[in-house]
Amino acid sequence: MVSLITSAPASAPHTPPMPLPVRPKYEQVKPVEPVPLVATASEAPAKFVAPAPTVRDLPAIDAAPRQSDSAAATAPAVVLPRFDAAYLQNPPPAYPPLARRMGEQGRVFLRVLVAADGVAHQVELKTTSGSTRLDYAALETVKRWRFVPARQGDQAVAAWVVVPISFTLEG
Repeated sequence: MVSLITSAPASAPHTPPMPLPVRPKYEQVKPVEPVPLVATASEAPAKFVAPAPTVRDLPAIDAAPRQSDSAAATAPAVVLPRFDAAYLQNPPPAYPPLARRMGEQGRVFLRVLVAADGVAHQVELKTTSGSTRLDYAALETVKRWRFVPARQGDQAVAAWVVVPISFTLEG
């Protein structure tokens, strides 16, 4: 059985609706007069004129090369670090599940400072893939990689290398 109520109960007090907030009035901003960019002759700054060098200010010129100059000329070239040697067993980054479901693909370029012991001392994002999920996965993985350090002659040295990581969906 259904009963219909035909009138509102008399006991409920009538509350007036809340007034709408009043928007503040903004004052009209007066335009600022432009300042001329051309300086007059009286406002022009004085030019700086350097004094002419004297003989005592000039460096002495030696006919014989310095020891440091010749040592720099014969220094061996730096061989960049490597990350692709098979014995390093660097795992590829895991494809983030959400990025896979969303169909995100891209190529990340990381800039890695490889220490003399072959550890990634610093990893920076050089070029993004367009997806923060893919970039983060690449950064976190490469931080744990081992590298063949850079060499200068027989000495292992720290050096920067760019590591490309590709994320592609096949199918």
